[in-house]
Amino acid sequence: MNSEVRVPALPESVADATVLAWHKQPGQAVQKHESLVDLETDKVVLEVPAPADGILGEILAPVGTLVTAATVLAVIAPAAVGATPAAPRPAPAEPAATVPAAADPILAPAARRLVKEMNLDAAQIAGSGRDGRVQKADVLAFLEEHEKAVPERDPDFVLPTVAAGAPALSGEAGRPEQRVPMTRLRTRVAERLIQAQQNAAMLTTFNEVNLKSVIELRSRYKDQFEKVHGVRLGFMSFFVKAAVEALQRFPVINASVDGTDIIYHGYYDIGIAVSSPRGLVVPILRNCDQLGMADIEQGIAEFGRKAKDGSLSFEELSGGTFTITNGGIFGSLLSTPILNPPQSAILGMHKTQDRPIAEHGQAVIAPMMYLALTYDHRIIDGREAVQFLVTIKESLEEPARLLLRV
Repeated sequence: MNSEVRVPALPESVADATVLAWHKQPGQAVQKHESLVDLETDKVVLEVPAPADGILGEILAPVGTLVTAATVLAVIAPAAVGATPAAPRPAPAEPAATVPAAADPILAPAARRLVKEMNLDAAQIAGSGRDGRVQKADVLAFLEEHEKAVPERDPDFVLPTVAAGAPALSGEAGRPEQRVPMTRLRTRVAERLIQAQQNAAMLTTFNEVNLKSVIELRSRYKDQFEKVHGVRLGFMSFFVKAAVEALQRFPVINASVDGTDIIYHGYYDIGIAVSSPRGLVVPILRNCDQLGMADIEQGIAEFGRKAKDGSLSFEELSGGTFTITNGGIFGSLLSTPILNPPQSAILGMHKTQDRPIAEHGQAVIAPMMYLALTYDHRIIDGREAVQFLVTIKESLEEPARLLLRV
């Protein structure tokens, strides 16, 4: 009996998906649980596994097709049947067992795209993921080891691909152009940014923070911290704890607007903006008021890894009451972040830079960072926004405040 490959259940916030890539062609042997097709949604890339062993028959949803939950994508015929009548072309003449699917390396979506674009042999790349899965980092390490030239660019950037049959380049001689459709994620990000600007009264307030105390504290305990907790002590955990302290003092910053109502959230789910090969994503750290510094650092490190190999789940990208974004890792000195609806505020971190400041009547050099808070002026007054940012500044300049709650 034939088995149907269907679109899995999608969360309420996701209406449909686009078929991104098929990893098998009609007539080829497949194994149960083998990754068969990738579906791109507004948030993540889903890997749909084969429901049974057999021979892939007709593909009912080719690349680029818009599909919804439970849509039949393809059919799989039992291996004993051989070439399925539904298949547009017959199965290979030799038995499928001569080329076992298990011999094919398992590739994460981001790794698969990079392998294809760089024309690499995936079988030569050792996988560091679970069950030998090849991650994007493994592909990059392979390229570096074999000294294969990669254009100088953002290490998280993946070269855009052009749909089959479309002209790769256009334009005048010596002035090439390339037209590439937006990914589902990029399209959704664009929609949400426009939505934020149209539906909220956004205003940004700025301050600066002296990170000398945080840097000294981190330098003093980072080795012991890593030895005890198995994770590096970064700066983001300090900012998350400072943000939670400020959110507890000013609950409206943690609220959201629903029509003519204000919803005050009694929990602190903070989104951490992370760069991924598909664009900016914002996974959510839940219940940050209940997390220790080590829990926060472990959560952020895990988000970074999952963002790069494309394995973030819907749950990890849904919800959130407040967001922190760090443009400083790319060298940004000052910016105005845009709200992440339906949240009412977002904190922007920037590059830490030694600058002269006045301290006790003396000019000193200190590691300074500009902070930016963009907020929805419909429910948040300037006084609350400024005091919120001052609370974060004071908590970071005197980290003992976080322990003493003063």
